[in-house]
Amino acid sequence: MAFRRASVVGAGLAGLSAAVKLRQAGLEVAISDSAARAGGRCRSYFDPALGLTIDNGNHLVLAGNPAVARFRKAVGAQMPLAGPDHAEFAFADLATGERWRVALNDGPLPWWVLVEGRRVPGTSFADYLPLARLLAAKPGQVIGDVIACEGPVWDRLLYPVLLAVLNIDPATATATLAANVLKETLARGGRASAPRVAAPDLATAFIDPAVDWLARQGVPLATGRRLRALELADGRVAALEWADGRQAVGADEAVVLAVPAWVAGDLLPGLAVPTEHRAILNLHYACEAPAGAPAMLGLLGATAEWIFTHPGRISVTISAADRLVDSPREALASLVWGEVVAALGMSPAPMPAQMPPWQVVKEKRATFAATPAQEALRPPARTPFANLFLAGDWVANGLPATIEGALRSGEVAARLVLAQDLAAGPPFSRDESTP
Repeated sequence: MAFRRASVVGAGLAGLSAAVKLRQAGLEVAISDSAARAGGRCRSYFDPALGLTIDNGNHLVLAGNPAVARFRKAVGAQMPLAGPDHAEFAFADLATGERWRVALNDGPLPWWVLVEGRRVPGTSFADYLPLARLLAAKPGQVIGDVIACEGPVWDRLLYPVLLAVLNIDPATATATLAANVLKETLARGGRASAPRVAAPDLATAFIDPAVDWLARQGVPLATGRRLRALELADGRVAALEWADGRQAVGADEAVVLAVPAWVAGDLLPGLAVPTEHRAILNLHYACEAPAGAPAMLGLLGATAEWIFTHPGRISVTISAADRLVDSPREALASLVWGEVVAALGMSPAPMPAQMPPWQVVKEKRATFAATPAQEALRPPARTPFANLFLAGDWVANGLPATIEGALRSGEVAARLVLAQDLAAGPPFSRDESTP
C-alpha cells in the first residue's frame, strides 16, 4: 500500500521542500513547526531597532543551484534573486589597502585563469592546477590533506569562499564537501557560479511563496506547535505526541521529520546526528551604501568577512564566529562599522558614536561542523521505521549546511515517501538517500 498522507514536522526550507514535492504528487499533507512562523534558520522579521525587515543571516546561493531553481519554480516565486549577470567577486584587504576582483568566464573551460585581470593578483595559471586534486578528494580527507593551504590563491580566493560555504576553518574541513560544491559551481563555469542574494529578503524569495502555494493547495500549516515525542510501535511511527495532544498516524501516512539535528536526536534515541556546530554572526546597519559600492564585497585583514549592500541597509557576515558570540554587542557593532566605513570608502568617516541604527544577529548553532568526524554522523533520510524519513541540511546529502543542501534533503525525503516501498531502512546507517 502506498502512502496517501504525510505529516511534515518542521517548516524550514527542508520541510517546505518536502511538503511541496509531496503535495505536487497528490498526497494529503499537513506541516507543523514549533516557531511562530515558517522559515527555520532562513527567516525574515521586522526589527524595530532598525525600522527594517531583515534576514537572520545573509544567505547566499549560486546561479547554478538546481534545487533552488526547482523549488522557486514549483511555488511560483516571482521576485528574482539579485546578483550580477556574470560570476564576479570583489575583494578588499584592509590591512594592505589592495583591492581586486575575480571574474570567471561563463563557460566551463576556465580560461579566466589565463587572464591577469580576471584571476587573483600575483598568481599564474600554474597556481590553479592543484585545484584538480581537491576535486578528486576522497572520503575522510580534510582540505589540508589534499592541497597546500597557503599562497595567494588560497589566501585571496579559496580561504574566504570556502570559509563562507563550510563555516569552519577550511583547512580542517571535509574535503569531499568542498569538492562537491566546487564540482557544481566553479568547475561548471561562471554561469553556475554567479552569486545570488534573496531580494528584498528571504521571506519574499523563498518562504512566503512556499507558504502561499501550500495554502492554495489546501495544506494546513500549524505554527507554535511543538512535537514532544514519537510513539514507535511495530517498526513504524504509530503516533505523534504534540504539546497540544496526541495524533494517531494511520497505516497510509508517512512522517517527515525536518527539525534541527539536536531535536531529532532527542526524539529518536539511537539516531546518530552531528553534535558539533559552528556560529555565524550577522550585523545590519540601517543606512545607504555610497554610490558605486559593490553588492557583495569580500574582506581580508578584518573581523568582517563579507559585506552586502541593500537599499537602505548594509549587512555583514562573519563565519565560524564562535570566538565572537559572547562579545559585547555594541563593541562588536562598533568594530565592524569601522571596517565597513573603510571598505566602502565612506568619507568623511563617521565616529563609532555616529553609527547608524544597528543590529547584531547571533546564530550559535548555525551549521554542523563540517569535519570528517561530524560528516560521519550525518544520517540518511531513510530510517529503520517504515513510515519515518528525515530532512534537513544536517542529513547526509553530499553538501555542507546550505540552502541548496536543505532543499535537496527535502526532495530526497519526499522521493522516498513516494517510492511506495514501505520496507524500513537498515538501523540508522548510511544508504542511498544522497541525491
